This record gives sequence, C-alpha cells and structure tokens, in this order.
Amino acid sequence: MLSVPPEHVARVRAARTLREIPELIGYGDRGWFDAVFRWTTEPTPLPDAGEWVPATDDAVPGWLRVFGGEVLVAVDPETGQHLAGVGIKRHDRFGRELSVVTAPEARGRGLARRLVAQAARRVLDEGAVPTYMHAVSNTASAAVAKAAGFPDLGWTAFGVAEN
Repeated sequence: MLSVPPEHVARVRAARTLREIPELIGYGDRGWFDAVFRWTTEPTPLPDAGEWVPATDDAVPGWLRVFGGEVLVAVDPETGQHLAGVGIKRHDRFGRELSVVTAPEARGRGLARRLVAQAARRVLDEGAVPTYMHAVSNTASAAVAKAAGFPDLGWTAFGVAEN
C-alpha cells in the first residue's frame, strides 16, 4: 500500500519504479528511502538501562531534544557523560516510533537494546504500539531491534526523504 495525495495518484501509478516517485510528484531534489518497519507488543524483558528525563534538561544532547516530552538516557555514573538515548516520535495516539543512538565509545555494551526494550514497555503501558524503523543496510540497528523484541515481519516503509 502506498499513500499519496489525490493530485499525485495518476503520476505515481505511471511510475515504473518506486525511486521515480520523488521526481514525478515535484520533489526531484529529494531522494527515496526504504526501511525495515518493525513493531512489538512483547519487548524482550531486559533490565532497564536508563532514566527518563525532560527533553529540555541541560544534560540531554541536542539530537534528543527535538522529541519533546521525556527522553530516555543512559549516562556514565562516574563522568556523567551521555552514553546512549531513546527519543519517541509520537505519530498519533496509537503509534510511537522509537529512535536510539549510542555514542561510539559505548557501543557493544547492550545499552541500545536495553533502552529500546525499556522504552517499548513504557509505550505499551501508555496504550500505544512501539514501532522501530531502520535502514535495510543497517545491520547494527537490526540487531538492536531483534534483541529488544522487535521481530522482522517483512514489512517495509517507503518514503520521500528530506535533504
């Protein structure tokens, strides 16, 4: 299924490939992306790895501030250095997309998978469904998703990328 505004339907139907769509609908300066789309109602029961803090907190990195509300962060207890974090994209009242980033020096410790599972439990407690998307080629993110309880069910998301 592909959702497009009514004024673009005829042009999109004429496309031979999905990657032609940005040009056909007037977004030739943008690219096309495809991603693995995952969701879960049963996150892996991993131990918590972070604390929920307001996105406006001075210690929250800039990339996490854009999510608003509360964000989940893991910090080094000795140095206070930010190690990893999860933000939640609130698409609507039912869907919540998790985004995670781990500092290069903190990778390989299992922080991302624990944070994602922790965030997924919170989303479920709030009555929504946690979702997770990653580039098809991002094997590290795929491993995090799988370990946190987000199986690959063969769903793909497509879209026009912003530059």
